[in-house]
Amino acid sequence: MCLAVPGKVIEIHRNDLILMGKVDFGGVLREVCLEAVPEVKLGDYVIIHAGFALNILSEQEAEDSLQAFRELDEIAGRSKRQDEEKTGA
Repeated sequence: MCLAVPGKVIEIHRNDLILMGKVDFGGVLREVCLEAVPEVKLGDYVIIHAGFALNILSEQEAEDSLQAFRELDEIAGRSKRQDEEKTGA
């Protein structure tokens, strides 16, 4: 299974001939390759996997995805706490 995470494009530039950009993942900035989405604009949301932008999302689609990740994180945290309570850890 692979996980693609949405982020907001905050910078676009070329590194030699390759279209690159900086993407903001909730305050964490990463350099990514934008070659697969040459129509990308500043402020667009993109899905990133392994350092490559795969698709452009609407702001609503990005927020829906991020909300789902937050809910999964909350569920995982709850499950871990329950396991620790059972084992006394």
